[in-house]
Amino acid sequence: MLPEHLATAGMAEATHSSPTLRAVPGHPHHRDFLPADLARRKAEQGLTVSVCLPARNEEATVGHIVGTVRRELVEATDLVDEIVVLDDGSTDATARVAAEAGARVATESSVLADCGPGSGKGNAMWKSLYACEGDLVCWVDADIRNFGAHFVTGLLGPLLTRRDTAFVKGFYDRTSNGEPGGGRVTELVARPLLSHLFPPLTHIVQPLAGEYAGRREVLDAVPFVEGWGVELGLLIDVVSAFGIESIAQVDLGVREHRNRPLPDLGPQALAILVTALRRAGLEPDAVGGELLTRFTPDHGIETVPVEVRERPPMRGVPAYRLAFNLERSA
Repeated sequence: MLPEHLATAGMAEATHSSPTLRAVPGHPHHRDFLPADLARRKAEQGLTVSVCLPARNEEATVGHIVGTVRRELVEATDLVDEIVVLDDGSTDATARVAAEAGARVATESSVLADCGPGSGKGNAMWKSLYACEGDLVCWVDADIRNFGAHFVTGLLGPLLTRRDTAFVKGFYDRTSNGEPGGGRVTELVARPLLSHLFPPLTHIVQPLAGEYAGRREVLDAVPFVEGWGVELGLLIDVVSAFGIESIAQVDLGVREHRNRPLPDLGPQALAILVTALRRAGLEPDAVGGELLTRFTPDHGIETVPVEVRERPPMRGVPAYRLAFNLERSA
């Protein structure tokens, strides 16, 4: 069962018809949380921590991230219990580099294969819930160029210092990319959607940030959008199920990462649009993908498939229930 303090914190569906939500004032900074103190709190609460990197062709950066977490948060402080890289079909040396740096590597195709094929970042994250063993799961993107251990300690901080926190979103400055704010898709798609359909969530600084953490009993109770809509879907669904007060935000400083070219952003934008409309009750649940129609440089028409399918809450998957002893607690 879900913890009582979270199970009683639910609310109506987070749409424009839910005016009772209130914003969470103030945001902690990653400097507020020291690794040794968090490790002590983790031990006192009897919790375990998994850090997971969903990765596809990130050999240039994944080794540094894994190695930093291993040295500073596994060996030096015992804050993190395992580092898992969920390799989503990489064709480069991502898996080898990650393993050599100290991660346990799981391939997307080998995890929950009986659940049928899936695709996209959200699908890899959904499978990582099964692949990871921790009570707290912390996800960080594998393309961060200036990664430091504070990305992890910042996200774990509110979960280990406040027992009523269910889910933590990171936010950061992106000025190194020459783009103030949250990025092009955030500013042109996600933020307008939240402003129009989900006003109570407009205080989320980086709704599409790929750095976040949560309690297992929260994460396995909500669906996962398979593609690029996973961040927005998780945010809305966690708030819908557990209440706005269960969300915390943490300032992670400056983040440097690969800046995707404009043609890559259209599919992301469509996935986020469909995810938001579906949760507002304006888009039917889809059994397949969407197609983005656009023009090529020579004015020919092309269609790009966009993944918008959703994986069900993990706690309903028989293999997961068996692996995590949920049958006994039902």
